Amino acid sequence: MNIETANRLLQYRKKHNLSQEELANKIGVSRQAVSKWERAEASPDTDNLILLAEIYGVSLDELLKGEANNSSKSEAEQETVSEESADNTHPHTGDEGTEYIKADKVSFKNGIHVDAKNGDKVHISFADGIHVQDKDGTKVDIGKDGVFVNENGRQRVYTTKDGDVMHDAEMSDDMFSRGKSRKFWNSFPFFAIALVAFLWWGFSGVCFGWALSWIVLLTIPLYYSLVDAIYKRKAEHFAYPVLVAMAYILMGYFNVLGGWTVGWVVFLSIPLYYWLCSFFKEIYNHNKNNQ
Repeated sequence: MNIETANRLLQYRKKHNLSQEELANKIGVSRQAVSKWERAEASPDTDNLILLAEIYGVSLDELLKGEANNSSKSEAEQETVSEESADNTHPHTGDEGTEYIKADKVSFKNGIHVDAKNGDKVHISFADGIHVQDKDGTKVDIGKDGVFVNENGRQRVYTTKDGDVMHDAEMSDDMFSRGKSRKFWNSFPFFAIALVAFLWWGFSGVCFGWALSWIVLLTIPLYYSLVDAIYKRKAEHFAYPVLVAMAYILMGYFNVLGGWTVGWVVFLSIPLYYWLCSFFKEIYNHNKNNQ
């Protein structure tokens, strides 16, 4: 690190009335590390530079080079420019000949909001709930009023005032026999719901927060393998080992039925499960051949 950048780090720290020890505690390093940065004897890594920029409220360029980014523009003007650029679906050439195209929009204002450039949308708000919409028009809304699924303008699932979840009768009649129903469940944006649940769990910090919220992502292979197993009538297609792994992890974290010490026993059910699948498959084939 050059001496100019080191002096800049020193000036920003003093400007925010922070001691070396206080700053070190904020970013999780030793006081000696901060001291070396400010004496140009060492350089902070990328993660620490980002944290420093956030603490001081400046950009990385301004932190490292002393270059402010469009400081003359008001915040409202910058937001307007950003919105106009995001709404432009065609390539745009900047003042210096740089070409820009529309990209995915991600915002963490009052929740988590993702608007993909292909039309998919995921919005999670701690006040309004979870809302997912894919580019084909399927919408999933989960909030204080219940669960609602709308497919191409047709209400497929909804929650009554009494809290009962109701679904389209056609879904029940065709679920196991018609390809249309299978296509519906395969195209159902379950992965997006799982991702939103993972983010909400992690950010909320409940039940171990990020340390355990990743387990929600394991439900994705469970869902799609279950759909495949049902429609193909092949139980061995279900991702049973993933289910067992989830059970073991939950038993360990919540210390249920012996926790980590005894929970490993559930893995012994995996060969038993596939043996039962094979056993009943042979019985089915035998009865079918004898008819």
